[in-house]
Amino acid sequence: MMIAVVGGGPAGLRAAEVAAQSGAEVALFDSRPSAGRKFLVAGKGGLNLTHQEPAVEFAVRYRGRDQPADLWMRLLAEFGPAELRAWAEGLGIETFAATSGRVYPKDLKAAALLRSWIHRLRALGVHFHVRHRLVDLSVNQAGGIQLQFAEGGVGVQADAAILALGGGSWPETGSDGRWVSMLAERGITVQALTPANCGWEVAWPQGVLDKADGQPLKNVAARAAGESAAGELLVTRYGLEGGVVYQLGSALRRMEHPRLEIDFKPGTSHEQLRRKLTGVKQRVWETACERWRLSPAAQAILTRGTGVSPCAAIADLALLVKSFPVPLSGPRPLAEAISSAGGVAWSELDEDLMLRRLPGVFVAGEMIDWEAPTGGYLLQGAFSTGTRAGCAAVRYSAGSVAARTTRKP
Repeated sequence: MMIAVVGGGPAGLRAAEVAAQSGAEVALFDSRPSAGRKFLVAGKGGLNLTHQEPAVEFAVRYRGRDQPADLWMRLLAEFGPAELRAWAEGLGIETFAATSGRVYPKDLKAAALLRSWIHRLRALGVHFHVRHRLVDLSVNQAGGIQLQFAEGGVGVQADAAILALGGGSWPETGSDGRWVSMLAERGITVQALTPANCGWEVAWPQGVLDKADGQPLKNVAARAAGESAAGELLVTRYGLEGGVVYQLGSALRRMEHPRLEIDFKPGTSHEQLRRKLTGVKQRVWETACERWRLSPAAQAILTRGTGVSPCAAIADLALLVKSFPVPLSGPRPLAEAISSAGGVAWSELDEDLMLRRLPGVFVAGEMIDWEAPTGGYLLQGAFSTGTRAGCAAVRYSAGSVAARTTRKP
């Protein structure tokens, strides 16, 4: 049996590995000059492979329109954080968990792991075909999958195909969303690809950036549409970046007029802030900055860059520090995002991640309509869906080959 995997990112490489380990003949196609480019991009920040969070909490990090209940619990049970760490160590890459719970390779690099992984795949017999961009696919009358590639009109027939073409972020790696129209033309519902884990634009008042541009807002929290997140933000010339706004991206996209309410002192209550200024009658704002330990960036934002007290009453000032509204203009462009939301609708897939309208064609990774925050959840999602699709494609191919053999006179 022959299985074609289209897309050489982490989901596609994992699907190819699983299929090859099951004895299938596997051909992997990628539009770029080499496979694994998105994996290397993910490694620029230290290659956060997964997270140590308990399974129940881990699973709810994944969001998608109408995704099946308990789906991620089942996916993580098949290939979760423990399995991913064991997999990496099986490639000779030792991992460790940081105090945050995030799991990294010991050397914090992706290149060595990718080299070992590609070497293993070649040893398993996986055939790599780079510079092959998929332009068409169909299911023929015999139940086989016909794939057409742009380069020289190359056609390939397979018993099953796994699509792992990515979302719309990092287009330079080949994850450019060009597959959307190909599937939509076949009646497959694809939710629009939108930026996730991205910066949001802010029309900063004049003077804010003079003091805050490029400065972090550490140990803050924020709320949006009833959801909250804690961590760090980064002030940029166009707005805000960082884990807090990434975690709240889904909530912000639901708001007609998106805005963050920033708590600059989440570990201190409103009353505690007030008590720290007991008896202060003069230089209230200057004293508050000192006693509340407000960073220069926080001060610039709270005073809107003017350098004067935003209000006179201590109680009102404490309230402002605990809940400061920042209107947002919108997300940064999709090409700048760490990941994308949207993709193939869950209603188009069965439990094996196979397209109902194209039997024998499976989908994995960011092509599917799910999103998750940074912190190891994105790579884990790619590996988990790649594992499911790879195993299912092998079962489907075996059944398809057996059926064709039985039909022979």
